[in-house]
Amino acid sequence: MTWFFSIIILTVFVDQVSKYWVFHNFILFESRTILPGFFNLTYLTNNGAAFSILAGQPALWRQVFFIGTALVALVLIWLFQRSYGRNSTLYTVALALVAGGAVGNMIDRIRFGFVIDFLDFHIGSYHWPTFNVADSAIFIGVSLFIFKNLVLDR
Repeated sequence: MTWFFSIIILTVFVDQVSKYWVFHNFILFESRTILPGFFNLTYLTNNGAAFSILAGQPALWRQVFFIGTALVALVLIWLFQRSYGRNSTLYTVALALVAGGAVGNMIDRIRFGFVIDFLDFHIGSYHWPTFNVADSAIFIGVSLFIFKNLVLDR
């Protein structure tokens, strides 16, 4: 359980520090090129979910929905960790990354009513949706969990 909570805390810390830095060093919508033609830091806010899903819904309903969903997800992650994590370090890492990402984005929603995004990858004029460290942790954690289940456990 020490690894589980350590990874969660580290994920939340890196996520919140990076968002704090962007919030205090960028103007909303400002973009700075890091790798020309591939990667920018672009300060955006997202009051929806991934790809701005539900962004147009009333603010109170949206906040209750997203925070409630995050809390339910954290309870499920805790139960999965108790069932699967004790048998596999990879499950522990995967679940902790998802939990840390969920907590990081939930902190933003509680503090601001939106999530701060700033990682902007693109090829030419095609841009992937801008995201943050918490989103990355969730994606990596889910990918590890699926990999463990579909590849390693077959």
